[in-house]
Amino acid sequence: MGTYILRRLLIAVPSLLGISVVLFTVLALAPGDPFEELATNPNVPPEVRMALRASLGLDDPVWQRYVHWLTSMLKGEWGFSFVSRLDVDTLIMQRLPVTIAVIGLSQLLALLIALPVGILAAVKPYSWFDRIASTLSFIGFSLPTFFTGLLFILFFSITLDWFPFVFQGEVAATGFGWWVVQFKQAIMPIMVLGLFQAASWMRYVRSSVLDVVRLDYVTTARSKGLKERMVILKHVVRNALIPVVTLVALQVPGIFGGAIVTEQIFRIPGIGSLLIDSILRNDTPVIMAVTFVFACLVVLFNLVADLLYGWLDPRISYR
Repeated sequence: MGTYILRRLLIAVPSLLGISVVLFTVLALAPGDPFEELATNPNVPPEVRMALRASLGLDDPVWQRYVHWLTSMLKGEWGFSFVSRLDVDTLIMQRLPVTIAVIGLSQLLALLIALPVGILAAVKPYSWFDRIASTLSFIGFSLPTFFTGLLFILFFSITLDWFPFVFQGEVAATGFGWWVVQFKQAIMPIMVLGLFQAASWMRYVRSSVLDVVRLDYVTTARSKGLKERMVILKHVVRNALIPVVTLVALQVPGIFGGAIVTEQIFRIPGIGSLLIDSILRNDTPVIMAVTFVFACLVVLFNLVADLLYGWLDPRISYR
């Protein structure tokens, strides 16, 4: 397996290089100037502005700037933000744990809902439970995350006053009180992302289980006298999860996109809000670094999905 992982990582290198070339070219050719405020400031002489641009290499050709950026990235030097005047890696490491925590817990919630509901709906097709679950999944999948987030704020924060609708980065409480505050302010964004993904995944789990439950080997397992629970859990679910794992891996970019919108609604100090603020302020080093981190995370999750294939299906071998 170690050889397989190493080979997949080597294959991912050209993909990440291609992604970086496209991102850097688009940002370099995009309109706007990170020093536009300096250009309109009468207190900054033109020669000072030109000298600053030259020191940062902004007047160099695009390919030369890309080579310099790639070389610095390989050395671990991600540059510094034009707006906050901080190192880019420092900004990302300050925001990334919050985003990973929200996304991770929301996906865990989605799996805890989608798997049992989808399996039970497939085991009892066209029953009252299946119809209710299918209706709720269609409703949940049809509502975008920003609309659901606003509904949650209106109901749980404004009407009931249960949870705060603005995420606080610094919490004064300590000990158990700190965990209570973090839970109360994180529960709504986690539910918004988790319920949206659960609605989508539940339909795929139900469809996949329905396809597998009709196969001959399932009938053979039942004819041997195995209990229905053993047949479903051991013979049906394990094989039905293979296309679901593929779906989850393919939806990773959409998950990060939904997290960006959710962070803007609840004002979560995560990497998504950092990306939006950098785009609005034309902070190109931060934009490039954040999008490249997103690309690396997508490649990583696809590798994890490939490793899960071998665990779910023993016929798959890593060579």
